[in-house]
Amino acid sequence: MKHRVGIVGFRGYSGAELVALLDRHRHAEALLMEHRGDAGHESGLRRPKGPKQVPATAEAVRAEKIEIVFLGTPAEVSMELAPVMLDAGTRVIDLSGAFRLRTPENYTRWYRESHTQPALLAEAVYGLPEFCRERIPGARLVANPGCYPTAANLAIRPLLEAVAIDRAAGIVCDAKSGVSGAGRKATLKNSFCEVTENFAAYSILNHRHVPEVLMVSGLEEREFSFTAQLLPLDRGILETIYFHATNGATAEDLLGIYAKRYANEPFIRLYKAGHVPDLRAVQRTNFCDIGVTLDPATGRAVVVSAIDNLTKGAAGQAVQNMNLMLGLAETEGLL
Repeated sequence: MKHRVGIVGFRGYSGAELVALLDRHRHAEALLMEHRGDAGHESGLRRPKGPKQVPATAEAVRAEKIEIVFLGTPAEVSMELAPVMLDAGTRVIDLSGAFRLRTPENYTRWYRESHTQPALLAEAVYGLPEFCRERIPGARLVANPGCYPTAANLAIRPLLEAVAIDRAAGIVCDAKSGVSGAGRKATLKNSFCEVTENFAAYSILNHRHVPEVLMVSGLEEREFSFTAQLLPLDRGILETIYFHATNGATAEDLLGIYAKRYANEPFIRLYKAGHVPDLRAVQRTNFCDIGVTLDPATGRAVVVSAIDNLTKGAAGQAVQNMNLMLGLAETEGLL
C-alpha cells in the first residue's frame, strides 16, 4: 500500500516539481488537489494516464484517505487552507512562507501583511532536516524552508556553532537565483525581455528570507548582510558568503567542521579546499554543495553554497520532510 498525498498548487513550478518527484517515489501516490487558484492554466495537453485529480476540500481528504497535503500556494492561500486540511485529519507541508516565522509580529514586519493563523504559526515545525530532524516526524504542520535560507543556513550554522566566524566583523551573503524562484505568476520583472541578458539585485536590506537565516543560525540582524540577485536562468541558487575566520583557522579547519557536522547527512556534499561548486553540479538534485576558500594571511574566508531552488530549496526538501513524517528512508525518491 502506498501512502496517499495531495498536492495543492500542482501547476506552479514547485508543485510541478513535486508531481515529478512523487511519480518515481516507491511508497507514495500523489493526488492533484484542485483549488480555485489553479483554474485557467491548462496547457491543453491530453493526459491519458496521470495522477487522480480531486478538489482541495476536507471531504476529499477524508474520502481519499490522504495522509499529507503539500501546499504549493501563496502564503495567504496556505493560511486559508492549512486549518481546513488539518481539521480534516491530514498533515500539512507548506511550501510558502506562511508558517516559517515564529511570531505574527515578525511575519508582519517582513511580509508586510497580517497573519491570520497565529496559533498554527506557533505550532508549525521548521522543516530543515539537517537541523530540525527530531521534531519533523511528529509534526502536524511543517513549514518548508525558503530556498535562500536553506543554502545560507547549511553553510553558516556549523561554523557559528564551532565559533569559527568572527561575528563582530559581520557576514555578507551575496545570493543569486534562477527566475523560477519567483514563482510562475507572470510579472513584468520576471518577463523574458526584462530577465534575459540582464542581472539585477532586489529587495536590498529587507528581503523576507532574512529572518529565516537569523532564526536558524542565531545571528543578530546587524551581523548579517544579505542581497538577492536574479540570474537569467530557470533554476538554481548560488550563494557566496564572506566572513573573517577566528583563531587562525585554515580552509581545512573549516572543512573539518563541516565534515564532522554533516558526516551522516545524505544531501550535503563538500569540496576540497580551494574548490567551489557551480550551479550545474546541483541542478535537478536535492544536494547542497559547499566549498571553502580562505586566505591565511588575513583570515578572510569565502564559502560558496549551491542548491537547486526547486529541489533542495522547495519540492525535494518537502519530499525529504514527507519521508521523515511517514517513517520512510529520508532519501526515498530523491537519490
